[in-house]
Amino acid sequence: MRKIIIILVLLFLVSVSAEAQCAMCRAVLESEEGQSAAEGINDGIVYLMAVPYILVGGIGYFIYKKYNTLKK
Repeated sequence: MRKIIIILVLLFLVSVSAEAQCAMCRAVLESEEGQSAAEGINDGIVYLMAVPYILVGGIGYFIYKKYNTLKK
């Protein structure tokens, strides 16, 4: 069991660079000469992807905190 926990922790700590573009966005953005727009689109996609996870995590934290204070 300890090995599984160590492996899961290591997997969460590993960072992998990802480019998050759909096929159509990639085709349009690859045709332009400067890559600044493509980088901006990637950053926007990652930002939009992260917001729901942060909101759900925050709500989960407040629910956890509320239940723990009620038990005491």
